[in-house]
Amino acid sequence: MASMKKSYHCCATCRHFRIGREAGRVDIRCDRLGYATKSHYQFSCWNPRVDIVEKMRRQSQDTSVRTAGRDDSAST
Repeated sequence: MASMKKSYHCCATCRHFRIGREAGRVDIRCDRLGYATKSHYQFSCWNPRVDIVEKMRRQSQDTSVRTAGRDDSAST
């Protein structure tokens, strides 16, 4: 799951990521840190949204099933 975390770890997938309008400009920021940010930035406080956690879980299960299938075929 660590490699999947690398794939998904960015501000855009964090539950604190917000996009709004301020003075006619698009304002992209982290509600938790209070900083302006960009979608591809990464911070160590990353807390993925519920849908991202579910997606990582499903992808992990799919990978486990594929890996287990390879192990079974190799033993016959």
